[in-house]
Parts: sequence; C-alpha cells; structure tokens
Amino acid sequence: MKKQQFASDNYAGICPEALAAMAEANSGHARSYGDDEWTSRAADSLRRLFDRDCEVFFVFNGTAANSLALASLCYSYNSVICATAAHVETDECGAPEFFSNGSKILAVPGENGKLTPQSIRAIATGRSDIHFPKPRAVTITQPNELGITYSIEEVQAISAVCRELGLKLHMDGARFANACASLGVSPAEASWKAGVDVLCFGGTKNGMATGEAIIFFDRSLATDFDYRCKQAGQLASKMRFLAAPWVGMIENGAWLKNAEHANACAKRLAARLEGLPYIARVYPVNANSVFLNAPTPILEGLHQRGWHFYTFIGGAARFMFAWDADPAEVDRLADDVIAEVKAFGK
Repeated sequence: MKKQQFASDNYAGICPEALAAMAEANSGHARSYGDDEWTSRAADSLRRLFDRDCEVFFVFNGTAANSLALASLCYSYNSVICATAAHVETDECGAPEFFSNGSKILAVPGENGKLTPQSIRAIATGRSDIHFPKPRAVTITQPNELGITYSIEEVQAISAVCRELGLKLHMDGARFANACASLGVSPAEASWKAGVDVLCFGGTKNGMATGEAIIFFDRSLATDFDYRCKQAGQLASKMRFLAAPWVGMIENGAWLKNAEHANACAKRLAARLEGLPYIARVYPVNANSVFLNAPTPILEGLHQRGWHFYTFIGGAARFMFAWDADPAEVDRLADDVIAEVKAFGK
C-alpha cells in the first residue's frame, strides 16, 4: 500500500494547527449554534486576514457554500454564468439550482476553463426578453478545475464587466489559499480589492477536517443568510468545531504555509517529468495540480503499481497535492512514471 496517494487533496488528514484548535475548543462547554467565542474569534480572524469588515458564515462543505451563496444573489427566474468546467456545473448535482428554487446555470466554454469579459458579455446581453432567465451573477473558480489561476488583472476585468451589466461576482475558492500562494498576493488583493462580492473560502482542502467560510464583502448581500443556512441544514449546533480550526489556520499562518507546500510539490513532480517522451503536461502548473497526457499502457502501469488518479477531470490524468504531501512520495511517483515510460519505449 502506498504511503500517500495524489488522486485528491481531500485524501489528507487534519493539519496540526487545525487539530490543536479543535482540541482546545473541546475543553469544557460552549454556547451552541454559533453563539460562542470560537465562532466570533474565527470570523474576526477572517476579517483581519481580508482587511475588511465582512460578513462571515461557516458551513460544512463546498457544495453548500457555493449553492447557498449563489442562491442569496439570485431569484428563481435569474441565471448564473460560469465556465463549462466549473464545479457548480459539473459536480454539485444541481444544488445551486435546487437551493435557488430554479436559477439556471449558463455554462460558457473558454480556453483553459476560464471565463472572459467577452464571453460574459456575449451571454449576458445575447437575450433580454422575458422568456430567458435573466443573468444575475457570475461565478469563477480560483484556481479553476484545471488548476489554472486567474490573474488579478483578469479578475478585475471580469469584475468591471459585471459592474457594467449589473451582475454580482462570486468566487468559488475551494483552493483559494493555493491561488494566493501562487499569485503572491494577499487574500484582500485576490478577492474584494479585485471586485469579488462574495467568496467561498475553502478550508477542507487546505488542512481542515471539514468546513468552508462564506465571506460577503458587501454585507447587504448577506441579509437573512443565517436563515438560509439553517433551512439548508448548515447551521451546526456545535459550531465551534467548524470555526475553531479557522482560528488555528489563520492565527498561525498555516493557511498559507500549507498552500505553498502543496503548490511546491506539484511543481516538483512537473519538474521531474519535464522532457520525458510520451508524457505531455496539459495545463500550466499554477497551483497544486498536475495534469498529464500519456498512452494508456503507461497509465495502466501506474495503476498496477498502486497509484490512484482520476482521468475524467480535464481529460487527462490528474495528480493533486495536499498540505502534507511528502516530497519523497512525490519522487516515488515520478520514479514510477519514468519506469513506465522506459518500459513503454522498449
């Protein structure tokens, strides 16, 4: 059995900082349903991190975070513009439509899985008759499903067209920390300063057991959002256990350290495989993923050697690196790829 697998960054356990905060929160009693000091402390930590007096909510997972955030921006007759590869379109089982009572997802193709101001404008202005679901929001994933980051300039340009057209901008930040690490910018620069209205900041893939933060930079958009969370089953009775890990992650800087390490391990694998025959890196390695095209026998050989990976995302073999990725295990994966290439070439 392999010591580690790189099929998903969800495979990893809890990082020490998050676990220590949970253990500390487990001492004694605390008030329930978010009316506790840990939840307040976590929300304040995020406000300081983003340098913004924002509204913060904690939920169990990314599907709930994205779906409830988008539902708060839309009426049932509205639509949400996203990239065709976006998680809200391909991997959330219709949850955004469900929680919004029917808001339609309008998926737009684009190079490297990205939206552009031009593609947003085209679909948002293509029809204005009453028979078409009126566009209300745009959602972008940072980094996106192909592991590619939007530059700050790209986010600003998308935000500008959203403002022009009266659209709200949502950011799916399941790996937001990895994007900040890759771009070398602060959370504020990567979000509200670039024009993002609401961010779903992922904690699970960054080293927490579970939990995401929904951050409304425009507080008026969060009106009655607490009721929406309760109705959706996202109001934890022991909320301190969703909130405390954020305190540990933020106050110790683990959120960024973890992301930097994961990104570095992705680059380590890419560097080891650079120039190999039969192996083609499909997308730039901006964050913590590496996508590879290879002949079927090579991929089957890796499976036989015990490696797990997915090939249905982005049309290539995807390798993901978590906060605890062991460089030695990354090298073992690279060694096995090289061995399979050599065997294939004989």
